[in-house]
Amino acid sequence: MKNRIVFFALLFVLITVDAQEKTDSISRVKSHLITPPYLQKGDTIAIVAPAGILTNRKEVISKAKALAESWGLHVVYGEHLFESAGHFSATDAERAEDFQKALDNPNIKAVWAGRGGYGTVRILDRLDFSKFIMHPKWVIGYSDITALHSHIHTLGFETIHAMMGTSLGEDPIEIIQTVSSFKKTLFGEKLSYSLVSVKENRIGNGKGQIIGGNLALLASMLGSSSEMNADGKILFIEEVGEYKYSIDRMLQSLKRAGFFEKCKGLIVGDISNIKTNSTKWGSSIEQLIYDVVSEYDFPIVYQFPAGHEPDNRSLILGRTIEMNVTKEGVSTVVFE
Repeated sequence: MKNRIVFFALLFVLITVDAQEKTDSISRVKSHLITPPYLQKGDTIAIVAPAGILTNRKEVISKAKALAESWGLHVVYGEHLFESAGHFSATDAERAEDFQKALDNPNIKAVWAGRGGYGTVRILDRLDFSKFIMHPKWVIGYSDITALHSHIHTLGFETIHAMMGTSLGEDPIEIIQTVSSFKKTLFGEKLSYSLVSVKENRIGNGKGQIIGGNLALLASMLGSSSEMNADGKILFIEEVGEYKYSIDRMLQSLKRAGFFEKCKGLIVGDISNIKTNSTKWGSSIEQLIYDVVSEYDFPIVYQFPAGHEPDNRSLILGRTIEMNVTKEGVSTVVFE
């Protein structure tokens, strides 16, 4: 009886140690995310619609196709790209099918969202990333595509927060930096951004992986297997078409979930088209955000050019960056 107790005790210790080693191994892997291969001339990129309708956007998507082709890339469309099903570009099953085919096809080197809108979260659990994990490729987009950025980050891979196909509908002059930074990112050129400082910034230095995206989507990921861990990282947020109280509520949700406890920095992109409520909030959006994180000491950059405005600079989510915030200016350098 005594020998049996000793045996099971040893077995329990071995299982516990093995589980801890596996956990530590996963943590080590995810501390340095995998970079998918950068694109080269002759590579193929797929344009898909995981969320909103594109039936009336064929012309602008053709511009996106032409842009990619001008860079020496081949472009293929998802089978259901220009269909519709109620609010969405196609049924959940059809949108998932298009995305899955793009993920699994070894000849496709990047998956580019035609637009956002709403609906990506509805297909997230339908997707199988097993082949993607073996042969990763870039997943590109912003806004609703944050659902994919968040999930793929938890798998240990970098993604690109950048313009989508419909971005080509903007004034060409206003998207020069948007297009330029996107091309640099796709083809592996080093990214660095120097900004004029605004008085609301909080000075300081921060270094860590940049994570984040659309605030509403980040809040919607809380409590799921797709939720990002912000410990030791720099959080980027952007938002569009919300009331200030809604923005505060989402930030409070992130705060209660521990997002800011060990955060190394906060980059605030475009907070666009804020709705007017009958009861005024009483402060600027910068002050609103500062009030949420006032108890922490990490640096903060406001008005970073990324989000739902024409000037939407590319970010490699999961890449380690260093942000240096001074009274004179801000430098955000992406490490190789």
